[in-house]
Amino acid sequence: MIDATHYSSLGEMLRDAFVQFKTNTALVELDRKRENARLTYLDVKHAANAVATRLQAAGIGAGDRVAIVMTNQSRYLIGAYAAFHCGAIVVPIDYKLTAKEREALLAHAKPKAVLIEYPLFRQQETFPPALVIVSEAPASADLGKAERWEALTPTATEPTFVARLREDPATIVYSSGTGGRPKGCILPHSAYLSQYTALTELFPMQSGDRYFSILPTNHAIDFMCGFIGPFGGGATVVHQRTLRPEFIFDTLKAERITHMALVPMILTAFERAIREKLAALPPYKKQLIEALMNVNEALTRKKPQRMISRTLLKPIHEAFGGELRMLFCGGAFVDRERAEFFYKLGIPVVIGYGLTEACTVATVNDLRPFRGDSVGKPVRGMEVRVENADASGVGEVVLRGPTLMTDYLDDAELTAETIRDDGFLKTGDLGWMDAANHLHLVGRAKNMIVTDGGKNIYPEDIEGAFADVACDELAVFAANYIWKKRELTGEQLLAVMRVAKNDDSEKKMAGALKDLRERNLRLPDFKRVSGVLMWDDAFPRTASMKLKREELALELSKKATAASVSPL
Repeated sequence: MIDATHYSSLGEMLRDAFVQFKTNTALVELDRKRENARLTYLDVKHAANAVATRLQAAGIGAGDRVAIVMTNQSRYLIGAYAAFHCGAIVVPIDYKLTAKEREALLAHAKPKAVLIEYPLFRQQETFPPALVIVSEAPASADLGKAERWEALTPTATEPTFVARLREDPATIVYSSGTGGRPKGCILPHSAYLSQYTALTELFPMQSGDRYFSILPTNHAIDFMCGFIGPFGGGATVVHQRTLRPEFIFDTLKAERITHMALVPMILTAFERAIREKLAALPPYKKQLIEALMNVNEALTRKKPQRMISRTLLKPIHEAFGGELRMLFCGGAFVDRERAEFFYKLGIPVVIGYGLTEACTVATVNDLRPFRGDSVGKPVRGMEVRVENADASGVGEVVLRGPTLMTDYLDDAELTAETIRDDGFLKTGDLGWMDAANHLHLVGRAKNMIVTDGGKNIYPEDIEGAFADVACDELAVFAANYIWKKRELTGEQLLAVMRVAKNDDSEKKMAGALKDLRERNLRLPDFKRVSGVLMWDDAFPRTASMKLKREELALELSKKATAASVSPL
């Protein structure tokens, strides 16, 4: 396994990995049960050289930006390494966003090259002035000025490797901003190298390990656990292009997966599938399995014992391929009972806490012993504090350490609001620390919700969808931001609407509500507001007419209750 402390950049570390592990299988790509690709580390290097050659021919080099808009597949990692080889900054764009949302982020990032899949390319109406390379386009497709990935070929000489310093930007990752203020987190190479070192000390990946990548690679967890981590250890990354449950389980078995990262929504689906099978068993078999689960829990209390668990609960482990060692779970709140259920099965769930601004995770459970009641202890180098605590010890979580972003792209004001002069990043999350230095999260102090799928939803971004609703003022809030509620599940959005009182106000209000409902239904379900609060007072604003969001939330909390919100 590679020691990242000796390297100045991700490109430098990965370049050595391609030499050190050249005969190992690096990437496996499946589409249903058909194998699209099986590449060694040397194969990946050659494929990336072809992309890097074209990027350098277009003048792309140190500090230039290369955006990637792709689903989970081998070419995502090939393209990312090619950009790093050229000294460029990788800009991962979430493929699940709408075309307009992706266009807004691309316009903000201003990349000099865009690597994109053909179905996503077809959806886009505009691109920044850039080299656009399209993957998997049919031979008959008219790509205009864009170029085909398949036409790229390496030259006789290897493309020039461009060295970068640890403090240079490695990526620009968007935590939000698709409909409002873009939040492009600039993460230096040092952040990733430090995070890699901290995580692999706890959970090393090595030759023979097989990581199943089902989270989008633009997600911070998969970028680290499904790219940097496995490649640094010579492990194999497996992509399944079709993520229907039956094919996920087929791949788990066929590829004998050892590691996997997921979000709570997928963990819930796994648990449901297991419980349904257990419920269908005859009572005596069900009771036997429950007894074996209890025995396994007792024998593995101090740390996981793979052989014991697989011996006691072999049928369940075989359903997951027989080799699954652990699940990494984060991006949203993980229910304690669910995590404990999997541990009793002998499949440990590693719970972590992080945010895009801190690279991947700031705290993580090390499984010695397993604890499902916290989000773990700070990783090496990370300082975690709880400030302004109340009588029960709950306060805002702040972080400082080597994995933090340097700033938000082109937004000094927002950067200053987020990172203090003393280097601590304000997370906006509420929590407390126990005597064992484990962090416990209990709620949010910021106007944001996190879905079970690990998506950060900033209400300000949703407001754009309601910009033309015929009312006098409208703002969107997380309900927990107004009425402080120490919960991390069932978070909801609400719209606050003002219609000035006059002779036509009732008619105007009815029309505005009808329009609001129609627009709301056109949003993805995880972005929809669940209720509306009618408000009579003018919204507080600055001299430049910018909404004073905190002041309005305080007024609402004093003069209204959650019961006054009408379902939308």
